[in-house]
Amino acid sequence: MDSSSLLSMTIDLTKTPFKMTDPFKPLRSLAISAGLAHLPENVHRVVASFAFFAFLHLVAAPILSRALAPRVYTNLSRRGKNTWNIHIVSQAHVLIIVPLALWTMAGAPELAQDKAFGWSEERVGLLTSVASGYFLWDTLDAIINFTSVGFVLHGFVALCIFVGSFRPFVAFFTTRCLLWELSTFFLNVHWFCDKTGMTGSKLQLINGLCLLSTFFAVRVVFGGMYITPRFTVVLWSVRDQLPPIYTVIFLGGNTCLTSLNVFWFYKMLQAIRKRFPEGQSTTTKQDDVQGDLYSNLVRKSGFAWLFNKIM
Repeated sequence: MDSSSLLSMTIDLTKTPFKMTDPFKPLRSLAISAGLAHLPENVHRVVASFAFFAFLHLVAAPILSRALAPRVYTNLSRRGKNTWNIHIVSQAHVLIIVPLALWTMAGAPELAQDKAFGWSEERVGLLTSVASGYFLWDTLDAIINFTSVGFVLHGFVALCIFVGSFRPFVAFFTTRCLLWELSTFFLNVHWFCDKTGMTGSKLQLINGLCLLSTFFAVRVVFGGMYITPRFTVVLWSVRDQLPPIYTVIFLGGNTCLTSLNVFWFYKMLQAIRKRFPEGQSTTTKQDDVQGDLYSNLVRKSGFAWLFNKIM
């Protein structure tokens, strides 16, 4: 091949450069058609978040569990192993999303300036993408490994709300609602205590008090009594600027999640009272001593009136 032919081929290649195909183009197009203005530039983040939590669930969690708790983990049933892995993923999500939400709240003044449509690509885009990917994984797992309608509803409603916030819409409130996950940290510790032979231990007792306190504070008081009424006012004030489906999804979804929080708090109190009855004798069994200690912790924490009023 002479030099002129080689030069000709080089020129042809420069005229027709190789182009990389966007693997997310169909998803970006779907997001645009759905009116989710900020989702196209964040699709890759949502997919990466979903892939991370799925990898942690299916690959990393089993490997870590066999290495760190081989006797306990290997003796679990298939469903038990899956539930164990789910709690690891859930704990990882808490450790990521709560600091990320606080970082977003501290550095995105645009949200407070416009509580209905405020947005910050640098912070809110990242936070909403991570949350959307997690709740996509959570919803799929709740369906595939079905145990409760409540878990499916929680995951699906949260997914719809966070994906819908890419419009943008009420990111001020969705960012703050992620602080609800703080109570999940203590819920996971409580669960692992049960599975590792630490039921009724002082660690579980103190953690149980933290669980009750944080769940009541961030989900019932902050979520139900503070966020919900303010969110409802903002939503209603801009309802004419939105497709009707947004009012249905966000208002109905918030009502569903708030109701689940109240219901789960009631079930927690009910379960604790059954496990640690207040009138137990403490003279014979160690479990009775631990139960009495727990009852004292609950009474001193100010939750005693809830047992009397709710139970």
